[in-house]
Formats: sequence, structure tokens, C-alpha cells
Amino acid sequence: MLRRLREDIRCVMDRDPAARSAFHVLTTYPGFHALVLHRMTARLWRWRLRWLARFISLLSRWVTGIEIHPAARIGRRFFIDHGMGVVIGETADIGDDVTLYHGVTLGGTSWQSGKRHPTLGDDVVVGAGAKILGPIQVGSGARIGSNAVVLKDVPEGATMIGIPARQVGESSRSQGEEQRARVARRIGFDAYGTTEMPDPVAQAVDAILDHIHVTDRRIEELCKAVQEVGGQLEETRVPDLAVDESSVDSACGKDHDDPGPH
Repeated sequence: MLRRLREDIRCVMDRDPAARSAFHVLTTYPGFHALVLHRMTARLWRWRLRWLARFISLLSRWVTGIEIHPAARIGRRFFIDHGMGVVIGETADIGDDVTLYHGVTLGGTSWQSGKRHPTLGDDVVVGAGAKILGPIQVGSGARIGSNAVVLKDVPEGATMIGIPARQVGESSRSQGEEQRARVARRIGFDAYGTTEMPDPVAQAVDAILDHIHVTDRRIEELCKAVQEVGGQLEETRVPDLAVDESSVDSACGKDHDDPGPH
């Protein structure tokens, strides 16, 4: 028991730079308090003292703002940062070295008995406000972005964002997104329009990149057709459109240190 407590304290201090000492963790960290009380209620639940387990769980929620059902299974070195609003359902199963931030829900989508809450593998990180719903599997090493709503299984090592959540990264890019990225790199543009909310500027940039791609393809087809009928074309290289920000500021008559008119 004492060894497990020391491990839990060390886990908090390793993952939270604000933790100054073991005493600090013992006395001021609601996530640690909720975990210790849960280990107590889980044992009472296994001993079939279920009313007492639920009552202590209720007291824990009043004190910490974290609701963990006594039947939930939680692995070692589990860390809840801040913690307010965290809900972990009855049939949730959490692996080792998992981190949850405030507002996370590991909830169910059915009133049927049996497995109805998610299973998290080892080393999973769930961002603030995320919801993982239903008897789904979240693979080891996965990352769930803040406010994401996960309704399907998550592969190992994947990063999920959005509502409903989708995987991000090279493996999840659509062909159109890859095409835009290639065109943007060729013309020296850093495509910044990576947002889950509609952004008219990002949509306009995407449309411009699509237009450039189609125009380039048409020009290549025209050049090929001209060469097939015997026409001569000068070999030219499309220059990069990288822009020096200092030259733009100079052209606009502004100095970096000048905030402009008020």
C-alpha cells in the first residue's frame, strides 16, 4: 500500500512541474485524493460492500469534483491533472501511465447492462473536455485532443481531434489535402489553415491552391500538345514565391518598431 502511494506521488511530480514536494501532492492535489479514495472504494466493491463503496465515492466527488465509479478498473501511475468535472463510468478500464485532464468523460451510450464504457490502453493522454463514449478501445500511446468526442476505436499511437473525432497526421490526410500541401510547398506558402472551425480565410487559401494545381496541369498538357505537333518551347523553371517579410514592410513604408498610427 505504501509503495503504491509513493508511486502515485512520484507519478504526479514527474508529470506536473507545479508539484513542489510530496507533501504538496498529498495535501493539495484533488486528482491524487480521488485516486486514493477510488482504490478504497474499488476494494469495498469487490468485497460486495457496494452501498458503502458508492457512498464514499459520492463523498469523494463532493470533495474533489471527480466522479469515479467504484467498479471502474484503473491501472498504475494514473494521473488526473486539475480534475474538476472528470467522470469515469462503471465499466471503464484504464491501463498504466494514463493521464486525464479536467472535464474528461469516459461515458456510456447505452442503458443496457454489460460493457458500455471505454477501454484505454497504456500511456494514453486525454485532453481537457474530451468525451470518449461507448465500449470502444483506445490504443496504447494514443492522444485525444481537447474537446474531442470519440465514438469509434482509436489505433495505437493515433492523435484524435474534432467532433466527431478523426485521426490527424500524415496517415489520415486526404488526397486533396496532400495535393494542397505539395502546391503550397512549391510556391513557398506555409499552409496554416488547420482548424476544426470554419475559417473563410483558410477556405479561400485552399481554393487558390486548388486553382493553381489545376492551372499547372492544364499548362503542362498544352505544352505537351505543342511539342507533339513540332512546336518549340523554351525550358523554364517556375520560380519559388517566397517573400521576404522585411521587404514587404519596407514596401509598405513601415518599420518593425513602428506600431503605426493609433
